[in-house]
Amino acid sequence: MPAAVPPATLPELFAAFNGLTVLIVGDVMMDAYVWGKAARLSPEAPVPVVNVSRTEQRLGGAANVALNVQALGATPLLCAVIGQDQGGDQLLELLQTSGLSAAGIVRSGARPTTVKQRVLAHGQQLLRIDSEVETELNAEENAGLTARFGQLLGRADVVIFEDYDKGVLTEANIRHFIDQARAQGVPTVVDPKKKNFLAYRHCTLFKPNLKELREGLKLEFGDPTTDRPGFEAAVARLREVLAPEVVLVTLSEHGVFAQQETRKTYLPAHLRTISDVSGAGDTVISIAALCVALGLPVPATAALANLGGGLVCEQVGVVPIEKTLLQQEAGRVGLHWQSAD
Repeated sequence: MPAAVPPATLPELFAAFNGLTVLIVGDVMMDAYVWGKAARLSPEAPVPVVNVSRTEQRLGGAANVALNVQALGATPLLCAVIGQDQGGDQLLELLQTSGLSAAGIVRSGARPTTVKQRVLAHGQQLLRIDSEVETELNAEENAGLTARFGQLLGRADVVIFEDYDKGVLTEANIRHFIDQARAQGVPTVVDPKKKNFLAYRHCTLFKPNLKELREGLKLEFGDPTTDRPGFEAAVARLREVLAPEVVLVTLSEHGVFAQQETRKTYLPAHLRTISDVSGAGDTVISIAALCVALGLPVPATAALANLGGGLVCEQVGVVPIEKTLLQQEAGRVGLHWQSAD
């Protein structure tokens, strides 16, 4: 289990990541890319014609979280359900190629593997095509997922719930998984979506973005720059309903907000050349989970996650964080926590 006292310095923190194991349960998917050039419009419709130069498949969803965890030096354990189809075959091949364990992967003939295909030209995304279902797991699939989760939990220092509303996580299995983790003293961090938003009672850290916070609570409010009372009232409502130890809200170009008990932390975004925001949330939750596992104070956890989320936005497509670059940036901005409460 992780140490009770967090590492004292930045190098020690990043070195400590290497000793952690992270159980990631949720929706995995394939991110497929078609790269090309668009020099003219189609004569058939007012859309660009893309001349394909290359194609690529990458791990996405919860699997991209696993890649981020791995990139930070920790050991990820994926727990998910995929189809018995070409997408599932490709996903397992990429897991093997990436050095990721498939011990927690359940295959089912009753649902397809989620595949998101992006068409890009001149550094910009022109189109995305999604092949997926959003139905909840059937009894057999859920039994398989629950069994794998139970087998892997004993190895974990922290659990990440990576919910994309594709049906792998349900209100019932979420409650069961959190109860199991709490019983074993394993912290839980959540990257939520709308459907199961209010199912994650008593998690350790809950990380919505502004849109998810509004939709999940069915409340209308502005961002903190224009409506701080309304925003903080929404966070208070969230804390009342879910009773998480920590709330971490990503605010897009406005940075992040974190709250533990009555202590509130606002951190501005760092100036970046934004190329693509895809996957930034995966990076944020991965960094936050490792910091939670090591007992890092909430303001420092939020600061490091905020840095990482901004860094991956400078890359095109869904890519994991670069550990060395993140450590350099954290050193450059003077990240510390020794004097934190």
